[in-house]
Amino acid sequence: MVEPVPESINFPSEEERILRFWKEKDCFQECLKQSKNRPKYTFYDGPPFATGLPHYGHILAGTIKDIVTRFAHQSGFHVDRRFGWDCHGLPVEYEIDKTLGIKGPEDVAKMGIEEYNKQCRSIVMRYSREWESVTRMGRWIDFKHDYKTLYPWFMETVWWVFKQLYDKGLVYRGVKVMPFSTACNTPLSNFESHQNYKDVQDPSVIVNFPLLEDESVCLIAWTTTPWTLPSNLALCVNPEFLYVKVKDNTTDKVYIMMEARLGALFKSESEYTILDKFPGKTLKGKKYKPLFDYFSKCRESGAFSVVLDNYVREEEGTGVVHQAPYFGADDFRVCMEYNIIQRDSVPICPVDSSGRFTPDVTHFSGQYVKDADKNIIKWLKENGRLVNASSFKHSYPFCWRSDTPLIYKAVPSWFVRVEHMVEKLLENNDKCYWVPEFVREKRFGNWLRDARDWAISRNRYWGTPIPLWVSDDFEEVVCVGSMAELEELTGVKVTDLHRESIDSLTIPSRCGKGQLKRVSEVFDCWFESGSMPYAQVHYPFENRREFEDTFPADFIAEGIDQTRGCAPTFSECTLRCNILTGQCSSTYCCHLKNMPLRLKKMLYLINSPVVRAENLRFKEEGVRDVLKDVFLPWYNAYRFLVQNVQRLHKEEDIQFLYNENTARPSDNIMDKWIQSFTQSLIQFFKEEMDAYRLYTVVPKLVKFVDMLTNWYVRTNRRRLKGESGTEDCVWALETLFSVLFSMCRLMVSLMRTSEGKCLVAIYTCVHVCLLLMKTYYGEAYSLVSIISMTLTSDLNNPIPSLASIHLLALLA
Repeated sequence: MVEPVPESINFPSEEERILRFWKEKDCFQECLKQSKNRPKYTFYDGPPFATGLPHYGHILAGTIKDIVTRFAHQSGFHVDRRFGWDCHGLPVEYEIDKTLGIKGPEDVAKMGIEEYNKQCRSIVMRYSREWESVTRMGRWIDFKHDYKTLYPWFMETVWWVFKQLYDKGLVYRGVKVMPFSTACNTPLSNFESHQNYKDVQDPSVIVNFPLLEDESVCLIAWTTTPWTLPSNLALCVNPEFLYVKVKDNTTDKVYIMMEARLGALFKSESEYTILDKFPGKTLKGKKYKPLFDYFSKCRESGAFSVVLDNYVREEEGTGVVHQAPYFGADDFRVCMEYNIIQRDSVPICPVDSSGRFTPDVTHFSGQYVKDADKNIIKWLKENGRLVNASSFKHSYPFCWRSDTPLIYKAVPSWFVRVEHMVEKLLENNDKCYWVPEFVREKRFGNWLRDARDWAISRNRYWGTPIPLWVSDDFEEVVCVGSMAELEELTGVKVTDLHRESIDSLTIPSRCGKGQLKRVSEVFDCWFESGSMPYAQVHYPFENRREFEDTFPADFIAEGIDQTRGCAPTFSECTLRCNILTGQCSSTYCCHLKNMPLRLKKMLYLINSPVVRAENLRFKEEGVRDVLKDVFLPWYNAYRFLVQNVQRLHKEEDIQFLYNENTARPSDNIMDKWIQSFTQSLIQFFKEEMDAYRLYTVVPKLVKFVDMLTNWYVRTNRRRLKGESGTEDCVWALETLFSVLFSMCRLMVSLMRTSEGKCLVAIYTCVHVCLLLMKTYYGEAYSLVSIISMTLTSDLNNPIPSLASIHLLALLA
């Protein structure tokens, strides 16, 4: 007898019952066992930071990953789905620094790296239970066979990857002006520095620089970073633009500035008199009086003179740009071109890793640079060097982890050469199938065209150490690619690769330079993430054949803000399909740790702009719309079917048993229409899913549910109730049954559990599929026996899968 369907139901409770059933029968692992001999479908699940809580952005990515991998399984592939944890880097260290009140490297030195890393290790998996809540969303993912970036075998593969690059001549050490987090005491990559821009009010000052040939005439330069002025070594003008010698009619002082920028200093033409006009190139080489005498010795190499470069613009400032070469990328480049500084010269960089002035800057020693701005402005005014002071609102980069202002600072770093292989990167990018497609050519393609050498080193502690042992003069370098190689070179047994375990190990020099010591830096955690395809299987030390048979990946999914972090790590093409999402914002924020643990249905996300790499502000009203437009009408259609199957048995003593192979085609035009509509939907669904266009499926689904409930069921109510005769009633019931059954098989990849009142799908599916199985196989059929059946739900096969029965699939 068909079980009745209640009018009201506690859907979260039903979901939890289904989840318990999956757990008791170990359904996910059973799926993997039964599909192990099928062709492999490879998907890379990039690791989240283990110290953070899951938020809607993670749920969205997880939703897409689950949909695509379920569809791949449903389509006849074996799909391993391992969870990973990003355990290293700033997110962990910053938490420890806040907890222990660590302000800089000196505090870590007092504590000792071993104790510091012990503290980091202790919090790495603090939120692991919260992350396992993704199973509450119905996602099938393997936590038992996970990988963690702190595992020695994972770190060993990262070493091997680095050695491949080193042996190819792609690694070098250099000094480069980079975004620098003074709170975290480390440089950041350009990618990281672009993650957290804010509009801020900064001081805006115009400063005079008297010419040595005539100190009554001053070049005037504008800056929003007064703290860089003590490190000034040159002034730069544009050689092509017109400059003027102008007298301030109020003060009678004479200045040199760009003609197009007179409005930056004067409000009207009556306030000034132009004395002379000339192109910027005529100013080249003119000497000026420096603001401070801290670095007067640099005058011997051409410092404190005017240089030329086209990067000086006419849109802001005075047309004269002050050059602090170790605090600005353009400044560094220009001063290098004029030999004011050299690559092997001692950097003029009087700011320590905490952002405080060193004793070289005697007037402001020990002051944090941003705090020193006001004192520097005061000094300029007292010494007659300040022309104008105001404030300036602009967009400025902040550290993505500490939420503190970044500075640009020259630091010695290890780099991977990228610029020479831009064409190859673009070529491999073209081989990837992108969804949405425009990202390949535009956002990501444009970024690749402008790719710069990648700074992979971080001056930190909790991470994978860079495996380079060097002599004191850096002339001899040994790159180690495995634990076994390190043991051979040092004669010491190695079981862990973190700094506290290997920093003390030395390698005898082959060139008579004594003992080689390991460089102090660790890898940027993005380098670890980029190594994940290899490291998650400990390649090439293990699983060599399995990896090589399944590389590159068939599929990855990333937020659009993540694509530049590790996607172009290597010049090989590492994937076939990449689905990008936009940024999903809401009142819930991972950084603030206020994401509710009870996650709600997010089916509507797949129909939102976020899956097309556009941004979305998450609204739970959208979830309710999906409930109203899809799940409830679908559920009600099924409930109406059950009611009429029961009526047929009670009133006419006919047991409804459906067999797709023996069912007679209906002559009713409405039956033919809805069957045709169903087949069109199935064809469309398969085509779009094959093309990874998830966002096109839901609109068709909504339209189909509307047609089914508001047209077919409504216009055939009398037939379904038996008012037009028994034979016609059976035809109508078989048609509705067939359509609902097809939807169950179809929706395997598009539904899954989630928390909240909006969850109808699972209960609906269980009852629908129980009915379908009983009518197909008879009353002897039991739910548990599904386990022994094939777990692939072929859309063209009437035998449903376990996933079909629970209609789990995805769409958080």
